[in-house]
Amino acid sequence: MSNPKFRIAICGGGVGGLTLAVALSRYQDIAIDVYEAAQTFCEIGAGVGVWPRAFRVRILEKRRHANPRQSSRSYENLDPISNSNCFNAAATNTQKNIVSGNRIRYMSKSAERSSVPAVRSRKSNQAVGIELFDLMTKGKLMRFHRADFHGVLLSFLPPSCATHNAKRLISYTQPLEGSPRNSPITLTFTDGSTATCDVLIGADGIKSAVRPCMLRELAEGLDHDEKESVLSCMSPIWSGVAAYRTLVSAEKLRARCPDHRTLREFTQYMGKDAYFLAYPISLGQYVNFAGFTLERDVVDLAYKADTEIPRPSFKGKTNDEWVSELTAQQFVEPFKDLEEDAQHLLECVEKGTLWAVHTVKTLPSTNFRRVAIMGDAAHAMTPFQGSGAGQGIEDAYLLMTVLGHKSTTLETVPRALAIYDKLRRPFSSEVARRSMRGGQLCAFQEDVPLHELGDTITKNWEWAWLTDLDDALEEAVRLVEDSSIDVN
Repeated sequence: MSNPKFRIAICGGGVGGLTLAVALSRYQDIAIDVYEAAQTFCEIGAGVGVWPRAFRVRILEKRRHANPRQSSRSYENLDPISNSNCFNAAATNTQKNIVSGNRIRYMSKSAERSSVPAVRSRKSNQAVGIELFDLMTKGKLMRFHRADFHGVLLSFLPPSCATHNAKRLISYTQPLEGSPRNSPITLTFTDGSTATCDVLIGADGIKSAVRPCMLRELAEGLDHDEKESVLSCMSPIWSGVAAYRTLVSAEKLRARCPDHRTLREFTQYMGKDAYFLAYPISLGQYVNFAGFTLERDVVDLAYKADTEIPRPSFKGKTNDEWVSELTAQQFVEPFKDLEEDAQHLLECVEKGTLWAVHTVKTLPSTNFRRVAIMGDAAHAMTPFQGSGAGQGIEDAYLLMTVLGHKSTTLETVPRALAIYDKLRRPFSSEVARRSMRGGQLCAFQEDVPLHELGDTITKNWEWAWLTDLDDALEEAVRLVEDSSIDVN
């Protein structure tokens, strides 16, 4: 690329980082480098869920704000997911892809507007459970195999976007105030190599290297208490939640209980301080199991800003010991008091994995000068509302909007990133809090009457299917175009 207006380095080649790279690659005047710590671009984990909100973006149908040479195709046509050969490139603007096992189903926009049953919830902390409510949503959670989703994004990455493997960032250095305007940011990697860029986006996950560097910069010049508050956000913390994950053979469950409800529907078994969800996947070959325990005292502290509050590690382990393998007996122990119907499924468990769910405290900022963070690096959250991946995708849309705008230059990048922070951080922080509350409600940790629980959970969650990103994108364009408006 000859003479780009600026060079963007994206540290992290996961779903969020690659979504941003694909989105920005349409701008021929922006150079992009993606640095991935792993030897190859790959994703860890079996599944990823995205609510329709993350893909239901129509602003670019109304307004072609970025590059006048770009076509006026709708945003959905430009969407790397819906436009993918893997997910059927023939999908039209009236369709959304939903992957179920190895099949692709489509959901029309009219279906998005009507309520559909998403989760059947049962009160299971008793010998014979009872049905409490069906969670009704406008559009279902779209569930993808994470590796497939990642592969789609890679396939849409153009040759002009440079990718670099085995590049784990240690730190970066921004030019000092007063330096020439085109002075680069220097990146330093664990292998001893360095690179430069004009803009750095940290999409490097919950264990981000960009986040602590950026927060140290932000803390400079603050008084002692403010500085300590900012620095307390550098490292992830244990949320008080432990996740239990496994796959159960549908054949084995069917032999034990031929008509078990999890063979056909998404079911949630709710108990005191512990609950699990189970549903069929892979064309009915398996039942996916996701269970959770919540330590009430720790969960209540997860998003507290007080630096004096001690933050316990998971069962006394170090913060690097987040995942462990469990025997069947160890796996089912937290759920042993749930109803008989749940026990039929638990008796089919052969082994499983325990995850100590960590989060990021609510940050004072997600940007500093020409550096910003996104996705889990900025707002890692609990999995209770299936919203982490979608929030990272929304971050990418907003960053694309402000950085790709024709009015954004190297000199105005700090303002563009401040606009991103102004519009995204309050929303993603609220989603993180709502997600945590969703888990607490399902674990009966709030004093809500049973007959009101369904409505309470729904109202806490309905942002995912009743709101759009369009207003934020329109506001971002307005703020980029009118530099007289203060964004700090």
